Amino acid sequence: MKLNYKQTILIGFAFFSICAFWQFYDNEIPKILKYTFGMKETMTGLIMSLDNILALFLLPLFGRWSDHTDTRIGKRMPFILIGNLLACIFLLILGHLTQIGPFIFCLVLLLLAMGIYRSPAVSLMADLTPAPLRSQGNAIINLMGALGCVCTLFLIKVLLHKNQYMPLILSLVLLMFISILILFVTVPEKKRLDEMETQPKTVEEKAMEASKGKKMPEAMKRSLIHILLAVFFWYSAYNAVTTAYSRYAQQVWHLQNGAYADCLMVGTVAAVLSYLPVGHVAQKIGRKPMTLFGIGSMTLAYGMAAFMGTYSHIMMIWFVFVGIGWAAINVNSYPMVVEMSQAGDIGLFTGLYYTFSMAAQVFTPIASGFLLEHVGYQTLFPYAFVFMILAGMTMLRVHHGDMKK
Repeated sequence: MKLNYKQTILIGFAFFSICAFWQFYDNEIPKILKYTFGMKETMTGLIMSLDNILALFLLPLFGRWSDHTDTRIGKRMPFILIGNLLACIFLLILGHLTQIGPFIFCLVLLLLAMGIYRSPAVSLMADLTPAPLRSQGNAIINLMGALGCVCTLFLIKVLLHKNQYMPLILSLVLLMFISILILFVTVPEKKRLDEMETQPKTVEEKAMEASKGKKMPEAMKRSLIHILLAVFFWYSAYNAVTTAYSRYAQQVWHLQNGAYADCLMVGTVAAVLSYLPVGHVAQKIGRKPMTLFGIGSMTLAYGMAAFMGTYSHIMMIWFVFVGIGWAAINVNSYPMVVEMSQAGDIGLFTGLYYTFSMAAQVFTPIASGFLLEHVGYQTLFPYAFVFMILAGMTMLRVHHGDMKK
């Protein structure tokens, strides 16, 4: 049994477009709110959590809805196409708004559009990939997502001058639209799903089919709860850094314009280079050990970064550790959650996974924003360090979802 790399790469263009947008959103929207509209840190954190508040409801809703959708182009593709088109339109409008009220209103519409197609986009990989190969498949789509982040960081570096955002936004919209067009043209979802039905079932898929309609065993339920809590904790750590790092670099290290992007780009490149290796290693030693390795790598990086009072190129080394750790976590944790689902519920469990990640991203911009404003920017990396420790403690209590020998 081998992974269809070409098909998985093409499926990954959906995640490419999503991550390209979120890289822009996490880094530039806080700066716009603070420096263009003059918002304080706590209020900026509150606005930044809007996408995650909406996602708490949208991701399970559209994941479950797409589970039960059947059209001539598939069950996930309609949501991907509609969500992407609306997001591109609202992003273009956003770039022309100069008053805070219309800006926030359009931002909410943009976030609603992005919420339409995130769960269906990730579920498409799980639908079209045999269960034992989902870590490798997830590695590919995360690799594509990381490439989307790198493309956005490159666009920020090249096109963002003196807070003139329209060239950057136009390029980003084009990038997002073309990536989904490639997916739609090259991956006939309906045909591929029919082909999957004719393939022999794996051990994992037979177990999933057998569990359909049955109550989840208590031991598995405990594992599911603990891994979802771990998802909450590591996203609390990671999102705190991604949403505040551009401001941290400016306030603490006095880096100007897009200079902060260097470390983020190094970390993202490290993740890109790690996605395939950690997927292959997980095939040998298991998903849980690789996830714990990722947690350890990020914990070390955030702990060391907390001691850097001035900027140094050594910081790039710690961002390499963050990139490798984030790759190991992302590649293996989502397949573990899906492994515990029942037949026909992949979209729902995908929604659950992202609900907990988004719950963290509702909580952490507000909590970390409060600390940044009232205690100081030096709290950023210790905050992330503590939450990574909590992620490791809960992940140790997960005993289901790994690959069956």
